[in-house]
Amino acid sequence: MLKPITITTEDLLHQVKLSCRIPEIIEEIVTRKIIAATAENSGINAEAEQLQKAADQFRLINQLQSADETWSWLQKYSMSLDDFEELVYTNFFSDKLVQHLFADKVEAYFFEHQLDYAGAIIYEVVLDDKELAIELFYALTEGETSFYEIAHQYTQDIELRRSGGYRGVVYRQDLKPEISAVVFVAQSPQILKPIVTSQGVHLILVEDIIQPELDDKSRSQIMSDLFSEWLKQQIEKVEIVTHFASGVEEMALNNGT
Repeated sequence: MLKPITITTEDLLHQVKLSCRIPEIIEEIVTRKIIAATAENSGINAEAEQLQKAADQFRLINQLQSADETWSWLQKYSMSLDDFEELVYTNFFSDKLVQHLFADKVEAYFFEHQLDYAGAIIYEVVLDDKELAIELFYALTEGETSFYEIAHQYTQDIELRRSGGYRGVVYRQDLKPEISAVVFVAQSPQILKPIVTSQGVHLILVEDIIQPELDDKSRSQIMSDLFSEWLKQQIEKVEIVTHFASGVEEMALNNGT
């Protein structure tokens, strides 16, 4: 029988190093500090009732429906109540900061980049043989076969084969440039002539083009994108000095290097 194993703080830090996650964790720490400092400098604050509502929302998302479940969750992640409050605090002020910085910039950004938010409902089969793809393309256009039959016969991915090659709604950033350039000018429904990329020969059925709309979902996505880019820029600007508890290792990082 194995003897009890003791895990110390030093063990945890050592394992983080061995897992090669130091840069990722440093970035997370810097992000948290940037959010806190910017929120404070911007005069963003919260009432106790707002923080309580944020805590309730956090528990709901994580399915912590009782005090016992919450305590078990805290123990699992070695967190105290103070740690939990800090986590809720950071999430709350992150959301508030997003609104503060970018709520009034969404419309302008959307109209400038609205083509990026257009969607397309497509079916796709990727083949290795261009001649076969052309043959299947003409068979499709002449009604001699269906996309489902082609996908069922030539698609290796089980789920795509079962769905007849259905990929659902895709956006420009989901597709290679040579494909998106053709997909988003299609007169749906339209079967596209085979497109050759480094992945193979793409046979695509464009079922519908979804025109961009500034709804709540796209508004949230735009603010999230703008916030992520802003955070990236802030991290690149800051000088990061890490000092571990041992006092042995210390390094200064400029612009993320």
